[in-house]
Amino acid sequence: MSITPRGSGSSMSGGAIGSGLIIDLSLMKEITLDHATGRVWCGPGALRGDIDRAARAAGLRFPVDPSSGEFCTIGGMVATNAAGAHTLMYGSTREWVTALDCIFADGSRATIRRGDALYSSDSGAPPLEQFERSLRASLAESGAGVRHAGVRKESSGYGVAHFARTGDVIDLIVGSEGTLALVVGIELELVPTVGATASLRATFADLDQVASAASMVRELGASVCELLDATFLKIAESGGVLPKFMRGAAAVLLIEIEADDDAGSALQTKALKAALTECGALSVEQASLPAEERELWDLRHAASPILAKDPVLRSVQVIEDAAVPPEQMSAYIRGVRAALARQRLDAVIFGHAGDGHVHVNPLVDVRDPEWRAKLDALLNEVTNLVSTLGGTLSGEHGDGRLRAPLLRRAWKQPNALDLFRAVKDTFDPANILNPGVKLPLTGQQPLEAVKYDPTLEPLPVPALVALEKVARDKAYATARLSLLGTSS
Repeated sequence: MSITPRGSGSSMSGGAIGSGLIIDLSLMKEITLDHATGRVWCGPGALRGDIDRAARAAGLRFPVDPSSGEFCTIGGMVATNAAGAHTLMYGSTREWVTALDCIFADGSRATIRRGDALYSSDSGAPPLEQFERSLRASLAESGAGVRHAGVRKESSGYGVAHFARTGDVIDLIVGSEGTLALVVGIELELVPTVGATASLRATFADLDQVASAASMVRELGASVCELLDATFLKIAESGGVLPKFMRGAAAVLLIEIEADDDAGSALQTKALKAALTECGALSVEQASLPAEERELWDLRHAASPILAKDPVLRSVQVIEDAAVPPEQMSAYIRGVRAALARQRLDAVIFGHAGDGHVHVNPLVDVRDPEWRAKLDALLNEVTNLVSTLGGTLSGEHGDGRLRAPLLRRAWKQPNALDLFRAVKDTFDPANILNPGVKLPLTGQQPLEAVKYDPTLEPLPVPALVALEKVARDKAYATARLSLLGTSS
């Protein structure tokens, strides 16, 4: 029987909806902070927001911050190598994981620590021993080139290039989406809280200026550089939340600065303002006080509640996670806009400009009898575009059942899929852990598990009511059985 581990179920790529046995890890919420080491041990069901609050009470923080941080579990973040706005400065989840408590496909269990060089027969886990005997040496030698050169964020495939660099098995397990082991405990490195922050909002009339400005911002050491495309601004304007001076802009960049103190923040702000103006910004607005910063960043989350009120259109996340080399970002956005136009679809485009990572949420009327054909064509064209630009299909959300069938087109290195298969076969030769994720099943199609189809058999009413509550209230962190009024 196949096994699918699950946290909050907020994944966009179908990694948590397998057949067989679903193992809900969301109630394993323990959080234990070690003040001496500056690390925290967590159950896989601990919420990212709760971990960060526990750390901040001790003057520390967990710097990886996906926008779903208040309801996503740390187990899910480890599974997808999740990232977020501060990845520009701090990297993704993988860099912050120092130990994993793993249960393998054969039922054996072991704790893997960063820096552990070899796993011998006393590890208690035959898959680790098999890895040492049959794969470590060849993977260390041939895995380094299995990467998308110039791409700053990667959640696609297995982390073989990271393993080739570090020799840490942790770097294979992180980002493996429950296909190599069930992770039942996680140790994370923390960092001190920041002394001072400031935020800027810059408006541009041209996409090429945006790409140039994002590169400049990254070089000047900003901690965050977020993109709101004209498509996003249009939705915000329709909801009455877009400031007048932004109307008609091609894009907006939201930028955050971190510094040791207010003086350092002021110096960095001055340099960034000058650089943004030099790159062609129409306007640069600064917020320094906490309330002003919150108001400035509220725009980043403005589209979702507006779209949620639309009785017809669905925001369908099928091309939502590509990352390209940052210098290719404007070419990617233009290509996506053209592909959307050919399918007569609107979309909301936003993302992490400093990393060349763009989220695209097509807006689809699922009453249209051609809606699935349009999405198929859009996904096919955008996959080709990403490949042409040297990008990855997933910067932070993982492959899931959506992108696994497309990996052969996205990974150009001739040995990439063979190495991915070797990793999977070593840890899970019977293919019982989340089959169809990372590596596709025979005949698997990207959109076969899409849930929006009105022609599907309706759910039982109690389940439908519960899932509507999850979607309406973003109640992903609520145990599903509790929504049905039962604990069994």
